[in-house]
This record gives sequence, structure tokens and C-alpha cells, in this order.
Amino acid sequence: MSGAVCLLGMLFFSATGITLNHAGAIPADPRVEERTIALPPALLDAVSPEALGEEPAALPEAVERHVSRQLGVSLTGRPVEWSEYDAYVSLPRPGGDAWLSLDRETGEVLYEETSRGAVSYLNDLHKGRNTGAGWRLFLDLFAVAAILFSLTGLWLLQISAKRRPSTWPLTAAGLAVPVMILLVFVH
Repeated sequence: MSGAVCLLGMLFFSATGITLNHAGAIPADPRVEERTIALPPALLDAVSPEALGEEPAALPEAVERHVSRQLGVSLTGRPVEWSEYDAYVSLPRPGGDAWLSLDRETGEVLYEETSRGAVSYLNDLHKGRNTGAGWRLFLDLFAVAAILFSLTGLWLLQISAKRRPSTWPLTAAGLAVPVMILLVFVH
């Protein structure tokens, strides 16, 4: 049963392991999209240093709603880097990146989104990069299931080892081959 639970995950992680190992050989054509809007004067006043005080953590709610509505971007819970002249929001995601910059003097909002394609998206899922807590929980649960799958396989080897004399030498080779490759080829 543990093998059935792990089947698709093992196929996914094996395939993306290959694409990660050969990332330089896989062509990528990043697509960059830029969009610009301007804040209305009332919202521009809301991001002034006088209105926000010393250490603002996020964009004011009205500004966040306006920008999200105009650009179709969720800014909820995203930290903001403030300077005297602008506000910057990093919006990383699997398979790409995005960021938003708000000019505190002019009200110009620049949003840039980069997509690196499906292979990059799948590779980022493999690594758990910029995927959120739900995906990281899945990765942890899958890792536990894969460990159980391996341990039950070891237990089955123990049961069948008496009938198959090659069981333990092959198992030892499965450990020795990667160790030898590491010792000889990886420095």
C-alpha cells in the first residue's frame, strides 16, 4: 500500500530530478510582462511618509485593494520594503518571479511578472521553492510515505532473502555504488 501511495509522487520527483540535473541543457525562454498604473491622489496621500509613520509593515488596505483590483495581483500578507521614495513588494512564485514598485512621490505603480515556463515551474515544485505552506506540508508527508515505502521494502527483502541469495549483495551494491561515485568523482 505504501508503494501505491508513493507511485505518482515518485514518478514526479524522478522526472523533475532529471530536469534539475540537466537544467542547463533545457532551453528556457522567459516571458516578461510589465504593467503600469497610477494611484489616484487620495491613495497617493495614504502612502506618504507623514501618513504612514515610522515603520509601516504593509501597504494601506485601500491602496492594496486598488492595486490588486487594477493589476489582478494579490498583495495580502506580503511584506513591503519601504524607502523614502518608494515601496517595493517581492512576489516570488514557482516557475517565475514578480515584483511591484510604488513611487511614493508620483503614485506610479510598476508591476513586472516573469514566467520561466513549465519545466521551471515543475522544478520549483520539486524543490518546494516559493510554493507556500500547503505544498511544503505535502512534500513532508510524501517524504514520510517514501521512507515507509523504503522500510517496508527492506522488510520484504528480509523475508525473501532466504530464497534469493543475491538479495543482500545487491542491496549492498545499491549503497556502495553511490558512495563510490561520490568518493571518486565528486570532490
